[in-house]
Amino acid sequence: MTTHSLDISGMTCAACSARVEKTLARVPGVTRANVNLAMERASVETGTDVAVDALIAAVSKAGYEARLRRDDLAAQRLADERRDAERRADERQTLLRLVVSALLTIPLVIGMLPMMTGTGHAWFGPWTQTLLATGVMAVAAPRFVREALAALRGGSANMAVLVVLGTGVAYAYSLVLVLLGETHAHLHYEAAAVILTLITAGKYLEARAKRSTSSALTALGRLAPREAERIGPNGAEIVAVESLGAGDRVRVRPGAIIPCDGRIVTGQSSIDEALVTGESLPVDRKPGDVVITGTVNGEAVLDIEVTAVGADTRLARMTRLVEDAQIGQAPIQKLVDRISAIFVPTILVIAALTFLGWWLIGGDAVAGMVSAVAVLVIACPCALGLATPTALVAGTGAAARAGILIRDIETLERTDAIRTIAFDKTGTLTLGEPELVEIAVAEGSEAELLALAAAVEAQSEHPLARALVRRAGADFPAAAETRAIAGRGLAGVVGNQRVAVGNARLAAEEGADRASVDALTSRLTARGTTSFVTTDGRLAGAFVFADRARPEAAGVVGELQARGLSVVMLTGDNETAAEAIAAEAGISDHRAGLTPEDKVAAVRELGTRSDVAFVGDGLNDGPALAAAKLGIALSSGTEVAREAAGITLMRPDLRLVPAALDVAHRTKRTIRQNLVWAFLYNVIGIPLAAFGILSPVFAGAAMALSSVSVVTNSARLARWRAGVK
Repeated sequence: MTTHSLDISGMTCAACSARVEKTLARVPGVTRANVNLAMERASVETGTDVAVDALIAAVSKAGYEARLRRDDLAAQRLADERRDAERRADERQTLLRLVVSALLTIPLVIGMLPMMTGTGHAWFGPWTQTLLATGVMAVAAPRFVREALAALRGGSANMAVLVVLGTGVAYAYSLVLVLLGETHAHLHYEAAAVILTLITAGKYLEARAKRSTSSALTALGRLAPREAERIGPNGAEIVAVESLGAGDRVRVRPGAIIPCDGRIVTGQSSIDEALVTGESLPVDRKPGDVVITGTVNGEAVLDIEVTAVGADTRLARMTRLVEDAQIGQAPIQKLVDRISAIFVPTILVIAALTFLGWWLIGGDAVAGMVSAVAVLVIACPCALGLATPTALVAGTGAAARAGILIRDIETLERTDAIRTIAFDKTGTLTLGEPELVEIAVAEGSEAELLALAAAVEAQSEHPLARALVRRAGADFPAAAETRAIAGRGLAGVVGNQRVAVGNARLAAEEGADRASVDALTSRLTARGTTSFVTTDGRLAGAFVFADRARPEAAGVVGELQARGLSVVMLTGDNETAAEAIAAEAGISDHRAGLTPEDKVAAVRELGTRSDVAFVGDGLNDGPALAAAKLGIALSSGTEVAREAAGITLMRPDLRLVPAALDVAHRTKRTIRQNLVWAFLYNVIGIPLAAFGILSPVFAGAAMALSSVSVVTNSARLARWRAGVK
């Protein structure tokens, strides 16, 4: 299967997005289509034999425009910039139309106040009213007329159809009366003018609010620079980023944006990763460390070997993940779209019945016309169509800005139902790097013991060896004839002494007696992995290594438990190490010695009692992440873990786990609030309009207010912060 992403132009309401989605789904070979009204974007899953041109043609036939979004980041960025420029130009034009319409509408309404309130005749004559109302129609109506005609040509009816019919009927009725010389009749020019002005105002405010909800994704798209300084055989040259390839070397100067994913070859600097990972403070990077596209170099020149550019970078994958999440649809939104597809035709029928009821039963055709216009105007399904996508765009965008990537809308649904959190230990609850936590000396001094052991271990890349060398510092002698002894440790010659560092078996082989080893072991108080040191066959001392819990682990576990969640630790490590970390983190329920299959079984067993989230980072965590109701992966872990997870934390900070639960809950709550408001608005407003209680003017104001309130409520989510410093 292939997934195509399309930019859609011309959609105005939920009926439009439902129409486009249905049109795309009918194209032969399409298996799934999702359309997001707020982002004006469609995601279409097809067989490999389906041409993109067929999708674009189908959308065009339905009365809308579609353009393929490119995988090439540079090309897509240019396309997005053009589209953004078009939107801003349209926004400015809408503001201009609003200002002109308002300047014409205000005197019209003031002049007709006596007639509207029944206190006298209008201050302006019928021809002056006609002139002002015609000006408003000429300025504000063409946009809606174009959209209505496009929808009708595509065989559907949308918001614009309702607006054009409502205002057109009020204007045409009044114009006919003027042309017939009915100078004392009650004209309804003010209804048409006020409705168009208010709806134009609503569209302008809606456009501005929608732009703020998607600001995080826009910021991501602008992070990658266009040019890089490549170091070639002939020296440095400025090239386009897309011309870089894996293995190239680029130079990044202080304050510059890193143009690729890569590994530092020379230089040491602090990197500001805030916009990509949400990390608030710059992080130190040295030769051998990985750097990410879009982050900002600090105070030193760096030479970087390119590992990925363009669509293969971490930033590009992150952006695609956020886009995919924002295009998704909640089950409730799919129901809304199905309702919206038949909503507008149903409203046309209700408006016709309202007119006929007032005319045939009440004997008042004019009142019937006014009520029908009010029904047409207030029923526009804009708020329904915007309720879910605007909240989704704002919520997932705010999460991404904090360093939390949410894969899709289904993940949001699952997150809100989680009642148990299961953590992996190594690299998740712990730092994943063992430290030397205790030293016991049998002969000599502690400094001498460290120096001798570090001299031998300096040749090894083993995590325990690195921890020992870090503790010893740089002040230790060189070792000769160093060799690894499989499964036991290392041995070498330091000065005139043979020094061996390893497990109890190696110590025994080197000549240390069992009683000395047991006596030294009994002095150790820390729990972890023990290494023994022998010199010329005599036991010299022992080291205890342990992986430390992350500093924030205990606080996070406490916060999750305070929320009423059960916290469990699942690990493949031994019981002693597991018990130590569980105690440090404040977890009472832990299970040790688990294989990947055992972790899956444990997750499923926990899942029989409540919905389970699993937090992990390793290759062996992939099956458990996939088996859990919700998988949460640390980005410091393996690609397998990230692919299997529904949520990826862009930095290894466990405080993002409760933050992810929080933003998911807030997003879902905002969606519910929006939908309740939108449904109540229509359920209450349509009968009031049909029975003549709600005038067309107030119907127009209510319609505009409904859409703006939904989008504004969603925009509050864009201000969400994780609360992690």
